[in-house]
Amino acid sequence: MRNRCDVLVVGGGPAGIAATIKANELGLNSILVENRERLGGVPLQCIHPGFGLHYFGEDLTGTELIYRLLEKFMDLGIEYYVGAHVADLNLSFPERRATIITRKGVLEVDASAIIYATGARERHIFDIWITGQRPAGVYTAGEAQAMMDIDGVMPGREILIVGSGDVGLIMARRFVLEGAKVKAVVEILPYPGGLLRNVVQCLYDYNIPLLLKTSVVKIRGRRRVEEVVVSKVDDEFKPILGTERIIKCDTVIIAAGLRPYIPMLEDKGVIIDSATGGPLVNDYLETNIPGVFVCGNALLINDLVDYVLEQGEQAAEGAYLFVKNGGIPTFRFRRMLKGENIRFVVPHYLSGARDVMVYARVIKPIRDAAILFPEINKRVNLPVVRPAEMIRIKLRKDEISRINDKITMEAVSHD
Repeated sequence: MRNRCDVLVVGGGPAGIAATIKANELGLNSILVENRERLGGVPLQCIHPGFGLHYFGEDLTGTELIYRLLEKFMDLGIEYYVGAHVADLNLSFPERRATIITRKGVLEVDASAIIYATGARERHIFDIWITGQRPAGVYTAGEAQAMMDIDGVMPGREILIVGSGDVGLIMARRFVLEGAKVKAVVEILPYPGGLLRNVVQCLYDYNIPLLLKTSVVKIRGRRRVEEVVVSKVDDEFKPILGTERIIKCDTVIIAAGLRPYIPMLEDKGVIIDSATGGPLVNDYLETNIPGVFVCGNALLINDLVDYVLEQGEQAAEGAYLFVKNGGIPTFRFRRMLKGENIRFVVPHYLSGARDVMVYARVIKPIRDAAILFPEINKRVNLPVVRPAEMIRIKLRKDEISRINDKITMEAVSHD
C-alpha cells in the first residue's frame, strides 16, 4: 500500500494528537501512526487529577483530558493507524518516506514533513546500577501504574520506591490508597525529583518517609523481593560505609526518571542535546534535518501534559510553514546558550520572526531567584527555582530580533 500526506505524525500520545489536530485545523492533510493498540498514551493510565489546568482551564484527570482530545480528533475524521510500527524512515530532502507495518500490511507513506512525538521511556534498574539478585517484584513506576489503573492488578503489598520523580510520588499515594504499605521513597539527590505539590500531596499528607541523599545498593530475594540494602551517599553519590541499613519489602518500584525515546532519529543523523536527551531544535521545533519536527517528551521531559500539548501545536505550526513554503525560511538564527545554573534550555536556535516559549531547568535550587537574559536586558524574578520544576518564559520577537548572534539564560540569586 502507498499513501501520501502533508504531515506524518509518529506517536499517538498527547503531543501527537495535539499536533495532528492543529495541522488539520491549519489545512494540512495528516496521517497519525501509533504502535500501541489505542490512542492516548500514558495519560490513559493516569486516574489522578492535575491535568489540563493551563490548556483547558480545568483540573482534569489524565483520562478526562485524553478523551476530550480524542473526541475532537475523531470529529475531524483524521486518518490514523494503531498497532502500527514504523520500520524505517527515509528523511532525504525534499520528500520524506516512512515504511509502516500495519495490521493490513506494509504501508509506504510519502510526507512533506514529519512530526516525531514518540514520547519517553522510563529508566530501569540496569540504568541506575543497583546490584544484587534479580527476583520477581521489581517494576518501573509506569509499569506499576498501568498494572493497577488499567489491568486492576496489585504489584505488591510492602513497597519501596527508588527515585522521587513525579510518577513515583503519585504511585506512592496510589499504593497507600489501595491498602499497601509504602516503606519509603529513596532519593539519591539532596532534594526531591518531582514537583513540590506532589511531594506534599503524595508523601507528606500520607506520612510516607522520603530518604534524601540515600541510594539502594542491593536487592535481595530468591523467588520474590525480600529486602533491600540502602545507604547514605556522599557529595559524589558514592555509598558511605557504615551507613547501610536493611528495609524489608516485597516490591521495588523504579522511579528514576524518563528519557526521550528517539533511537530512529539518532540513527538518521539528528543531532542530540546531551542535557535533554532530545534533539537540537529551532523555535519551530525543527531538527537539523529539514522537515523533521519533534515535540512533547520526545523533545524534552516535561512536568505537565499541558506543555506537551503546547509543543505539539508549535510543531504543527512549524510543519505548516515548511509545507506551504517548501522549507522554513532562511533566518539569521540566534544561538540560545546555557548560562549560570542552567542545565538545559530549549529551543536551541531562535529566528526572531515570532514570539518563543523557552523551556529550561536549573542545576540547583535557589530561593528568591532572578532569571536573566543579559543580551536583551530581560529579567524575570521568581520566588524559587528547582531542578524538578520547569521554567517556562516567553521571549518576544522584538527582544530576539535586536540580537545578532546569541542569547544567554542565567539563574542567579535575587540581588
